[in-house]
Amino acid sequence: MSEEKDLRIKSRVISEGANRVPNRSMLRAVGFNDEDFQKPMIGVASTWSEVTPCNVHIDQLARDAKSGAENGGGAPMIFNTIMVADGIAMGHNGMSYSLPSREVIADSIETVVGAEALDGIVAIGGCDKTTPGCLMSIGRLNLPSVYVYGGSIKPGKLDGKDIDIVNSFEAVGQYQQGEIDSEQLHKVECSACPGPGSCGGMYTANTMAAAAEALGMSIPGSSSTPAVDAYKNEECRQAGELITDLLKNDIYPRDIMTKEAFENAITVVMALGGSTNAFLHLLAIARSADVDLTYDDFERVRQNVPHIADLKPSGQYVFDDLFQVGGVPAVMKLLHEHGLIHGDCLTVTGKTMAENLAEAKGLSEGQQVIYPFDQAKTESGPLIVLRGNLAPEGAVAKMTGQTITRFEGTVKVFDSEDETTAAIEAGEIVEGDVVVVRYVGPKGGPGMPEMLSITAMIVGRGLGGKVALMTDGRFSGGSHGFVIGHIAPEAAAGGPIALVQNGDQVIIDSETQEITLNVSAGELEERLALWKQPQMKQPYGVLGKYAKLVSSSAKGAITDGDLE
Repeated sequence: MSEEKDLRIKSRVISEGANRVPNRSMLRAVGFNDEDFQKPMIGVASTWSEVTPCNVHIDQLARDAKSGAENGGGAPMIFNTIMVADGIAMGHNGMSYSLPSREVIADSIETVVGAEALDGIVAIGGCDKTTPGCLMSIGRLNLPSVYVYGGSIKPGKLDGKDIDIVNSFEAVGQYQQGEIDSEQLHKVECSACPGPGSCGGMYTANTMAAAAEALGMSIPGSSSTPAVDAYKNEECRQAGELITDLLKNDIYPRDIMTKEAFENAITVVMALGGSTNAFLHLLAIARSADVDLTYDDFERVRQNVPHIADLKPSGQYVFDDLFQVGGVPAVMKLLHEHGLIHGDCLTVTGKTMAENLAEAKGLSEGQQVIYPFDQAKTESGPLIVLRGNLAPEGAVAKMTGQTITRFEGTVKVFDSEDETTAAIEAGEIVEGDVVVVRYVGPKGGPGMPEMLSITAMIVGRGLGGKVALMTDGRFSGGSHGFVIGHIAPEAAAGGPIALVQNGDQVIIDSETQEITLNVSAGELEERLALWKQPQMKQPYGVLGKYAKLVSSSAKGAITDGDLE
């Protein structure tokens, strides 16, 4: 492709024809001049917000990206989209808005870029739903794009030890057990989050940032550069400059986000022991990029990828520690050397993944964050798909840090997170219980809320691994313990989880990947005949629309797919 190629694509309508004078007049009012009308218009999609440390610094990063786009020969404009602070929404009704916010982010970016006829996109995200939301819109629009992650938070310090937001949730359980007093609880609260950046462990934000880099949609290293590192600003400038190169070379997101690229993303998530939310988000991003991705693909890739990272929540280290020893590029370089990365996948640099990794440094000598392959924590990935008569479409479990692979127990059923919380606080949950939290799926929640506060309370009370938790909702990337989420079909859709009763026996086996309710098919049919679908909890507004449109979690909980 010639370097002299006319870069004006859709924005050409702004500069040609007398009937376009009003368009130009409005753009002059925001700073455009005659020369700008001859340049590609680049949208900088910012998720800046003061409601969370994850995104509080992104206003400056957006300006850096705009500066880079100007240097690269574009005419950039910043616009904003919304975001939800998952950690703040946790444990109350606000969590119902978290997963739907992913759709709002994707829809709003698509709407602005489509309406303004922009030529390219730099999207900058932070908290959990911003990365998938940005990438979903990029996949739909299929315009030259680069994604930049706002970066991870530095660990907090308390009594000489690193702590993070999950320590805050677990401290609540410890306080309720009498293990710590109110003064210590307050110290944890004040120390866990020291400044800008997304939650520091291998939780959902860092998981999806690593996945975005493995997809080839981010500048190499972007996912592990901390939020407060000065190089983060340079990454954003580079991203802005890259857009015109992508335009010149006709490189589009769907050229990058191929099936093989998604396999690379799954590989990295499995190797690092990422969040179960990666299933939801990668399925949704793949749908936006018109890539056929299913649970079977996750399982196929998982079986060949060892879990090699000692990262929280089940390990010792945080993402800042990974950055210090080489970051995600060094991990991918190691995986590529073992034949687990598709090196011929194209990336936003215009080079292949193999070319990028050839330039990357390896892991630091003597580092302890990433294990050698022959000392892997597990020989295959820790995020597994379970199926059985309780989850015909599948369920997802994260088996990191577990000393047991099979759990058999007696069911205690709850139809809301509040009911479950009250039972835990009252000491009603004991060793050997299988806690079932239902009617909290995509439709039933609505919004498929996370159960981090419940899992943290269970761990804080010393019941981690001694109690199983199953839900048609989902878990935070910070959750750990014997927990199974994403059970589908969900209760609100009449799935088998709606038919479970107190006292039923359940067997969960991670080795056979089965989740079995010890109730006969005949008995389940009788229970189904008596079951009545509950009224929609929120029949109007954002949550009402979401509940009416959303697909099964096994299909990514998307709202723009085929209605079921």
